[in-house]
Amino acid sequence: MNPTKRNYLATFILDNRGKQDTVEQIIDGVKQDISAVHGEVTKVESIGRKEFVRVTDRRLTGASYVHVTFSAPPQGPAQLKERLRLNNSVYRTFVREV
Repeated sequence: MNPTKRNYLATFILDNRGKQDTVEQIIDGVKQDISAVHGEVTKVESIGRKEFVRVTDRRLTGASYVHVTFSAPPQGPAQLKERLRLNNSVYRTFVREV
């Protein structure tokens, strides 16, 4: 049985300090992770760099924000969060169904 795909909007906070990867390279890696969980990226919108309202790490006071719209099976967001938890370039991940 082929599960139906649902549409999701994910917001990623990217941390590229001390790394040679650009934001675009990190986004490409996130797209590959979405594909690995059987998802299809439909739209990528780079919001730019924003300063945090509440700083949890004194060395990281702001970061780049990216919105990614994608479709995936119902278990896709949980699998994506688990894959990105191991990725140090992605500081935070928020996924919601649209």
